Amino acid sequence: MPKNSNYTDIMEKNHMEIPWHDYVKNDSNVLIAKAGLIEKASVIGRVGLIMLSCGTGAWRVRTSMNRLSKELGVTCTVDVGLMSIEFNCFDGTDCVSQSLSIANTGVNTSKLYRMEQFVDNFPKEEAHLTGEEIHRRLDQIEKIHTLYSPAKLGLASALACCAFTFLLGGGPVEMILAFIAAGVGNVIRTKMIKHHFTLFFNIAVSISAACMTYAICFHLAEIFFHVSALHEAGYICSMLFIIPGFPFITSGIDLAKLDLRSGLERLSYSVIIVLVATMFAWIMALLLHFHPQDFSALNLAVGTKLILRIITSFCGVFGFSIMFNSSIPMAATAACIGAVANTLRLELVDYTSTPPAAAAFAGALTAGILASIIKRNNGYPRISLTVPSIVIMVPGLYLYRAFYNLGIMSLTEAVLWFSSAIMIIVTLPLGLIFARILTDRTFRYCT
Repeated sequence: MPKNSNYTDIMEKNHMEIPWHDYVKNDSNVLIAKAGLIEKASVIGRVGLIMLSCGTGAWRVRTSMNRLSKELGVTCTVDVGLMSIEFNCFDGTDCVSQSLSIANTGVNTSKLYRMEQFVDNFPKEEAHLTGEEIHRRLDQIEKIHTLYSPAKLGLASALACCAFTFLLGGGPVEMILAFIAAGVGNVIRTKMIKHHFTLFFNIAVSISAACMTYAICFHLAEIFFHVSALHEAGYICSMLFIIPGFPFITSGIDLAKLDLRSGLERLSYSVIIVLVATMFAWIMALLLHFHPQDFSALNLAVGTKLILRIITSFCGVFGFSIMFNSSIPMAATAACIGAVANTLRLELVDYTSTPPAAAAFAGALTAGILASIIKRNNGYPRISLTVPSIVIMVPGLYLYRAFYNLGIMSLTEAVLWFSSAIMIIVTLPLGLIFARILTDRTFRYCT
């Protein structure tokens, strides 16, 4: 405590840090398998908490904690939420109960990959270490923050939103303007996350910055290059970097496994992000006198459109994967999956009259199957490949148009856009779930 009792630190942490090393003896040579229950529980709980902080769902967190528990001769029951874990460890006579929480949620696929390696290698490596040595290794993993600077993350979001623009029907003008605006918006968002600004404030500022940047660039293009007013439609694409793909998808997977607490909390978190983002995008559209409208037809040949869809799908998924803190090889792998799955979805809609929701299911199913095949060879976490590859299928444009029409009391249009968006949003996790059921025996049963 500071000497001056009247002193108040406004940045004092609301979530106190856990002194993990206090649960073990620094000078002890006792291996973790022979240690006391409290020491074992500290390792099990910390592993679950780090995995939870990476953005993965309850099923994966519980599976990892169970694997460590079995290796350490402990029975563990776990209840997982979006930002907290409550668990009990038993070893026959003693019981340890702990409630742990993280200060904020996010996505870090590089840390998740390292944690999955830790859990997979635990019987061969960490099980032969002391508790102190294990916590030191976990200290190193916990220090894996973002691999990229805000500028690089801004460039990744610019690439993703630029590709998204083409896939939604935009042309070169909209793509260039969305590239600039999304890059600026995500740089600001990343810097605000780094300084721990609250979620609502972060979304409001970054979305407003992206819309304002698009408007400024668009008006400059009108003055100097005589760009048509029809190209203002791309402003919606400049803010699609905010799409909460990971919590949306993991909520569906958790609900499929009846992890209702985690599933509903993740779904609520996703809905909050979408509502706040669309609200501020609508306000900015009113202030800037922008109106959502259809893109001008590009009139591309079938072969040319197919090739461009493959390229832009790859670029879009690669950009989103980098935003999720994937390494370059992991992002490229996810991008290859997305190029196949998303192009298949779009081709089904255009050339077979397949409803968009059914095509989204087929695309997500394809992404899930491809990710399962690839995981067997390189060990990348399945969710680190599947979520980026189908985020580009999330109908952010539909959600914005629904909210915009709701705001101007055009209720019929709002309901139509909402209905289309909800159908696609529901089928995306369903596709991944059934791909997982088909390819993963451990996921197929309820045990």
